[in-house]
Amino acid sequence: MMPVISKIYCSSSPTTLTVRKRPHVINGGGFVVMNAGGHGVAFVVEGCGILGVKGEVALKDGDGGLILSISKRGGIAQALSTRRRWCAYLTEFEGRKKPVFSLTDPKCPMSNAVRIHLDSSGGWDFQVNGSFVDRTCTVEDYRGATVAQLGAADMVGGKELYQVTVQPGYDQAFIVGVLAVLDNIHGESTRC
Repeated sequence: MMPVISKIYCSSSPTTLTVRKRPHVINGGGFVVMNAGGHGVAFVVEGCGILGVKGEVALKDGDGGLILSISKRGGIAQALSTRRRWCAYLTEFEGRKKPVFSLTDPKCPMSNAVRIHLDSSGGWDFQVNGSFVDRTCTVEDYRGATVAQLGAADMVGGKELYQVTVQPGYDQAFIVGVLAVLDNIHGESTRC
């Protein structure tokens, strides 16, 4: 499996990350992702227009370095569409943005499938099945293999604290980027 963002975010064994949502009064909301066992910050997701544009979400590493900027595509075509598309970009040297993945969510509440497209492919590459709101969803590749699984944390915290287990060889930063978009779509901690 090729990493989506970088091989430094891939592990040779399953990795369980703990996600803790932040209230909007703390840096505009978002969430913090802790390493296995809750020892150290692996990623920080800042929402609520922290990048200066409402509808944008920032994914940062544990040291505060920007990994991805994620934004909702707008315009007339978007308003007429039955689906909404989110795009994630790596910020390269001199501020250029390189497309990494896009995520399409259905406006129809009858469908739980969210499709994820890598910009290098024509079709969909990953799909989110289940309920993000209930923390009972999986991310699967186009073959149906489970890439990541969300579940309730073994601690008290409900929907404010949950875990995601990322399978070996898959990009943890990519999975956290997908979680950031799902969080915003469902009006949770990253949305104003």
